[in-house]
Amino acid sequence: MELSRPLATITPTLDGDVLTVLARHDATFTTGQVHRILVQPSEEGIRKVLRRLTGQGIVLSERVGNAFAYRFNRDHLAAQYIVGLARMQETFLARLEDLLESWRIPPVYAAVFGSAARGQMTTSSDVDLLLVRPRAAAEPDWEGQVNDLATTVTRWLGNDTRVLEFAEDEIVMRGREEPVLNDVLQEGLTVAGRRSWLAKQLRSGKN
Repeated sequence: MELSRPLATITPTLDGDVLTVLARHDATFTTGQVHRILVQPSEEGIRKVLRRLTGQGIVLSERVGNAFAYRFNRDHLAAQYIVGLARMQETFLARLEDLLESWRIPPVYAAVFGSAARGQMTTSSDVDLLLVRPRAAAEPDWEGQVNDLATTVTRWLGNDTRVLEFAEDEIVMRGREEPVLNDVLQEGLTVAGRRSWLAKQLRSGKN
């Protein structure tokens, strides 16, 4: 799936993208404001979608001067399901945090990075996960957890899962030599441990 376009799971049309914008915010939007968020679709195309969704009752409209402002109708019977889809990324990250917290051997640090973190994920993208293994972790037990994690995340999203692992000692001793860790620090979404821990290791790692 595409985490940045979650309604594409059920409708690949512009309607889903517009609904995602409206459902994720408790605010009114003009056509131009929606266009500035979505960028690629034409403003006229967005205007037609908003009119169509208003006809369905899932979007409310009101005239403001010479223009119309639109708001997601949270009282609509379909609203809770649309909001659930629109907030798919938040749901994924919360589930991932809960799963890692339940591990018998929790990671020192974990993050989602790559296209899933940048909002550029497509149906063919891998889900990139960074895991830092604690010093005392028994290899077979840790490996079993990691394999189960990859299988579970793929079931959740439908995308292949790629786990990048580092031992805690590797991060401490030479983490600053790994460019991917700087990428994680800059754009990664932390799901276990503290981002400040990783930042500290990359600043003070030994050469």
